[in-house]
Amino acid sequence: MKVLRIVPEKCTGCMRCEIACSYMQTGSFQPSKSVIRVSPLEANTSFSPYTCTQCDEGWCMTACPVEAITISPAGAKIVLEDQCVGCKLCTIACAYGTIFYNPESHKAVKCNLCHGQP
Repeated sequence: MKVLRIVPEKCTGCMRCEIACSYMQTGSFQPSKSVIRVSPLEANTSFSPYTCTQCDEGWCMTACPVEAITISPAGAKIVLEDQCVGCKLCTIACAYGTIFYNPESHKAVKCNLCHGQP
């Protein structure tokens, strides 16, 4: 299984990861649509990037009433957009806050490990 390795100690808050992620996810440079987020800490003196770690627990998968979250061949838990009904239960179930609701598509979105090529 491929993984996305984030090293918070090296983060400078440049937000390039958000820009790159949004491009890989949507084909456009829209950091608000990134599934990698960067949180400023200590009055913007340090930063903490975060995204789905593809946890073993898979609470998002368990919470989904229509089984719209599955595991891809790359090992990522992915949202099947055609099956997602937009109920947001997965966003509530995720203890890490790394699955998001897209108000434009009315669907859940999360890291899919760039379709297996992080």
